Amino acid sequence: MTTIGRRRPTPADPSPEPLPAAQTPNGTYRDLPPDLGPDAVGVLDGLSFMLSDANGDVPPGSIGGLVHEDTRFLSRWELFVNGARPLLLGSSVVDPYSAAFFLANAEEPDLPANRIGIRRQRFVGEGLYERIEVQSFANDPIPIELRVAVGVDFADLFEIKEKLQDRSGRITRKHAPDGSRLGFAYRNGSFTAGAEVRATPAANRIDGDDLVWELVVGRGETWMVELHVPLRYSNIHVVPTRREFGEVFQADGGTDATSRWRASRPDIHADSDVICDVYHQAVDDLVSMRVEKEIAGQRVIVVAAGLPWFLTLFGRDALITAYQVLIAGTELARGTLLALAAHQATDLDDFTDREPGKMLHEYRGGELTRLGIKPHQPYYGAADTTQLWLVLLSEYWRWTGDDQLLHDVRDNAYAALRWIDEYGDSDGDGYVEYATRSSQGLGNQCWRDSWNGVQSADGTIPVLPIATCEIQGYTYDAKLRLAELADGPYADPGLARRLRAEAAALAERFDRDFWIEERGGYYALGLDGDKRPIDSITSNMGHLLWSGIVPAERAGAVARQLMSDQLFSGWGVRTLATGDRGYNPIGYHLGTVWPHDNSLVAHGLARYGFRAEANRIIEAMLEAARHSVNRLPEAFSGYDRSFGRKPVPYPTACNPQAWASAAPLLFLRTMFGLEAGEGRFTLDPDVPERFGRIQLSRVQGFGQRWDIEVNGRQGHLRLVP
Repeated sequence: MTTIGRRRPTPADPSPEPLPAAQTPNGTYRDLPPDLGPDAVGVLDGLSFMLSDANGDVPPGSIGGLVHEDTRFLSRWELFVNGARPLLLGSSVVDPYSAAFFLANAEEPDLPANRIGIRRQRFVGEGLYERIEVQSFANDPIPIELRVAVGVDFADLFEIKEKLQDRSGRITRKHAPDGSRLGFAYRNGSFTAGAEVRATPAANRIDGDDLVWELVVGRGETWMVELHVPLRYSNIHVVPTRREFGEVFQADGGTDATSRWRASRPDIHADSDVICDVYHQAVDDLVSMRVEKEIAGQRVIVVAAGLPWFLTLFGRDALITAYQVLIAGTELARGTLLALAAHQATDLDDFTDREPGKMLHEYRGGELTRLGIKPHQPYYGAADTTQLWLVLLSEYWRWTGDDQLLHDVRDNAYAALRWIDEYGDSDGDGYVEYATRSSQGLGNQCWRDSWNGVQSADGTIPVLPIATCEIQGYTYDAKLRLAELADGPYADPGLARRLRAEAAALAERFDRDFWIEERGGYYALGLDGDKRPIDSITSNMGHLLWSGIVPAERAGAVARQLMSDQLFSGWGVRTLATGDRGYNPIGYHLGTVWPHDNSLVAHGLARYGFRAEANRIIEAMLEAARHSVNRLPEAFSGYDRSFGRKPVPYPTACNPQAWASAAPLLFLRTMFGLEAGEGRFTLDPDVPERFGRIQLSRVQGFGQRWDIEVNGRQGHLRLVP
């Protein structure tokens, strides 16, 4: 095993450039230029997305385009009418995978503005589909040149965010002479990709890479063209859905895993519109981010992490999302468990931070990854996914009683435990810590994984290896849960006794080493490489309540810290307290408010009996969702609620993002006080008066369906016949 020297986390080292650099604007990992404007429109489906400006255009040199599996297939997509960009009347996302754009002609010497109406309808699914309709309101028939300018660069997603490479010399073209098709192909070693633009009706001519129609449209007449951009890719992992214009969702007979997941979601009825609206938006967003995979001959569902830069499988995000959505179905948990088990590491590799038994952090499929320049196929730089996998395995079993799946992944569970004890605790001090061995690895391998996301109260960056507090909580919970499985379906009572003893020892040791009496009493964010407390005050304390590692006598102090003015913004719990030197309300992990984080905090507070505090977070979060079309983004700024009438957006947040979209589902479960185990549900509701009655119909549990109705502190469970 490689020995790690003491050093501070820094941004990942730059990768070698396999191709000559093009002269294009560069972005950084997160803070990209808003070059598509504040009203940029994104539509997504599984691992594909199309990001454009408000007109529906992707100008050359922008960060927009059509991306699938970390490869950009369209880098330019612009509509011109008589040589000019149309005027924008309005545009909107219809649902996560479709959008509509309403335009009119610009002023021309012989044609006043607004005489030609244009509608663009677009959706993503099996590539890109777009319909362009042109309608004339001029008095006489008018000639119109309609041009769709196309650009293809096959850029890797990492390059779009960092530094673009010039592939033009390796891109070949084969356009149809009759104007019906543009064809593009690219090869670099074993990596191949191709794209077509199919037009119906065919263009009158092809001008370079542009499709051009020459029309004469009379008053009141409508002309229409449909464009389809199918994708050819050398590493396809997904089964695409099939849709047509005007249809929200259509699947082959409803037999695919995605349509089964969607159809199985519970129905909701509530006195509160916000409850219903946020629930429906959450489920629709999660459906749009689903990815269907084949594992051991069976189709399963997982979710991609978020639009636009994280439409791929992230271990931590997928596991927490699956836990959050259990109240809406167990299929996602099952698929996530199987998918991660299939990629569990079996050997050591420094470049990918791989260690036997470890669960992956991130899986990418772009050219740089496939050629071995990036370490993401998959990358294992996370010190918490392995424990979270065990937590989800236990919770899935509690909700389903699915002994067969547990037996199918028994070896994976035991390998995960060995990783925790042997590789996770690399120095044998009883704590799981992290330090990358990869030249391109993440310095921080907890959920606060930006390079400066873990810092001391005075703003200094601690030296590696680091043991953050919530990772110890996850480890504690994972061992107790695996002990429960060892007593049950695994029939391994010796292991159960050992794990309970280890968990108890960890809890005692953790309280001694992480608790800080100053500033009202709180748990340190972590221990640094010299075993000194990282003394910042953070939302991670709420994860400790969720895991159950906090002794009852400390819970009140933790709750007070979480709900104090320095952590609670009025919209949610901040990632970092305002009194710490590094606090920044628009710093990625340094004072922003994360919905997924708050969902775990609220659930943890409720676990320890702090229902009023949990409800205060939930009410604030659902109100925040109202200010962003009923959707919670990845994060929003940590400004105090008095700063404005609505939450201040975080400038580069993923929207939608899986675990943020799933947060409202865990909020519902928290208000319901719904727990599963031993083949039955227990219900202990505490619903704020403003929400009134809430009913969920057809909730999955133990192979049956249940109707749940709550109102205040009253609740009823009924088995559906």
